[in-house]
Amino acid sequence: MRDAKLSAALLNPQSIALIGASGDPDKYTARPQRFLRKHGFLGKIFPINPNRREVLGERAFPSLTSASGPIDHAFIMVASDLVSEVVRECGELKIPVATIFSDGFAETGEPGLRKQREVLELARAGGVRLLGPNCLGLINTHANFFLSTNAVLEMDEIARGPLALVSQSGTMLGSLLTRGHARGIGFSKLISVGNEADLAVGEITDLLVDDPDTKVILLFLETLRDSRRLAQAARRAHAAGKPIVVYKLGRSRVGRELATSHSGAMAGSDEAASAFFRCHGMMRVHTLEALLEIAPLVADRKPSRRQRVAVMTTTGGGAATVVDELGVMGVQVVPPTDDIIERLRHQNIAIHKTPIIDLTMAGTKKEVASAVLNALIESDHCDIVLSVVGGSAKFHPQQAVEPIVAASHEKPLAVFLSPQADTSLELLCKAGIAGFRTPEACADAIRAFSCWIPPASLHAASDADTATMDKLETLLSRYPAGTLNELDSRDIFEMLGVPQAATHVIASPDDTVKVCFPVAAKILSPDLPHKTEAGGVMLNIPDQNALKSAANRMWKDIEKNHPMARLNGLLVQTMETGLAEAIIGYKHDLQIGPVIMLGVGGRLAEIYHDFVLRLAPVSLAEARSMIEEVDGLAIICGYRGLPSGDCAALASAIHAVSLLAFTRGRVLEADLNPVIVKAAGRGVVAVDALVRLGYPETEPAIA
Repeated sequence: MRDAKLSAALLNPQSIALIGASGDPDKYTARPQRFLRKHGFLGKIFPINPNRREVLGERAFPSLTSASGPIDHAFIMVASDLVSEVVRECGELKIPVATIFSDGFAETGEPGLRKQREVLELARAGGVRLLGPNCLGLINTHANFFLSTNAVLEMDEIARGPLALVSQSGTMLGSLLTRGHARGIGFSKLISVGNEADLAVGEITDLLVDDPDTKVILLFLETLRDSRRLAQAARRAHAAGKPIVVYKLGRSRVGRELATSHSGAMAGSDEAASAFFRCHGMMRVHTLEALLEIAPLVADRKPSRRQRVAVMTTTGGGAATVVDELGVMGVQVVPPTDDIIERLRHQNIAIHKTPIIDLTMAGTKKEVASAVLNALIESDHCDIVLSVVGGSAKFHPQQAVEPIVAASHEKPLAVFLSPQADTSLELLCKAGIAGFRTPEACADAIRAFSCWIPPASLHAASDADTATMDKLETLLSRYPAGTLNELDSRDIFEMLGVPQAATHVIASPDDTVKVCFPVAAKILSPDLPHKTEAGGVMLNIPDQNALKSAANRMWKDIEKNHPMARLNGLLVQTMETGLAEAIIGYKHDLQIGPVIMLGVGGRLAEIYHDFVLRLAPVSLAEARSMIEEVDGLAIICGYRGLPSGDCAALASAIHAVSLLAFTRGRVLEADLNPVIVKAAGRGVVAVDALVRLGYPETEPAIA
């Protein structure tokens, strides 16, 4: 189905069938019909109920096939066991879209998932696009189309506006709609996606890019089921000048202990999701308030190269609550320049070179607030202006917001109202100015805007990359799925061109080896990926006798404590030294796909939690930017006169590992930890390697 026809049938149908419609106005299944008529839907409604000749004053039909006239959209409210038959009938009648309110499908477990797949197969066979199942419906305010069971539609008036919301939680539609209503915020579309058996967030977002009534797209996500389509939609939205703002659940670390590698534990799906949003030009907020209130700040805007914030306030304490949050988030707050101070002095306004321009005593005067605000907006020393308003916002709303409304909108402007001031918030909303009710939401929105970047260029494989991957594919074909021992893992990284520490393998603890001491000794086993935790690593062994003693002790301890582990021998490596230790990790995330990670390496890598993620593969330039973002690696970037490390070699290693993205899911996880970074021009060397493989020519399914 072409997008225009799909959009019309989904969001602006002229005729609707309500399968399972109830004549009892108090029942859930009566709500869609009541709400459609209550809010002015003028199209045809076909209530389908085999036991009634009329439903809520409109003629009812015993079945879909008996309904008189073409139907654009079917809303299914029957028991889950009956849904398959209804969807089959939709296909026979050429109904283009069906929304399934009924539950009892994938959300209930494996039996429900099988039932959902059966429904989807019938829909595809009949050319029907499905929304849901387990879906509370959708709203198009500009077409008076309110097809939902959500009780929020009992409201007498629903404000129209430029915001579109796509939510994986049906109940959040009502929550955000009511919260927005209290602030005077209106929506163009609100769409619940349910289980996303067919139509999912990505495709619906793509439809909204072409919607003339939508200026900003908001996403409430619990997971990512169609990341590829969402990525495409986000890039189209950026090109069309329609910002996408995301609120996603799942920021906790629960479940990360299931990962095999250090990078797998650190680069959980939530961190990968943040990298995904960033890569494709979306903003992520962490508060629901910010999701609602950020829109005027970003509407009709593009990302800026720099995002410096200037602050003007009539309440010092109120401003400090926001600025303190911004400081924690790493957002740059800048004081006024000498030119601004001098300009205002000529207007008999005295300000100081402090991060917050405090007008507590004089700021209630319109001419003072206007002069300072305009000076900041017109200055090139800042990119965002934050105005914090005190008690006047509550008791003199017109006076408080008049200077703000009258100011130029050439620069992004955020306003935090320190008191609870609903009238002022509504005035700001009507003027298209971002007003915030809490300091946390205000700071969150400014941070999200400050971190917003255009969609990143996607790295394509060069001829050299392709040649390397052809060789690597041959190498990978030798190994079954599972975790490789360190020696085999090293072979993969060496194929990618990442330098590895000189290593010798001995078959048993009693074997001798010619090597420069001191050395490290490590158990070689595919069953002990975390060798240190298993007691399988000993460092700084000074000589041959000490090596033999340490190896025997370690071997016996492993046999005792891990009797089922396969022991392939021991690795002996000369101890390496450098300026810093890094971890380079790769993971094929189930929701996002390939991601590359860089962080501070060593035993405490997971504790420090000092790392950055990008979607893989990355270019050398992007790899270099990753190095600059890891706080703990500042010591190799010339920090305070310290000797510089070989950042070029580290970037080359990051790029090389990121090429594992071209293995099409064969490599599930991999990391090098630690990678020793030597002085500039001396390179890097990896002293520990781990790779976990999936099955050949397969890719993990999108969750």
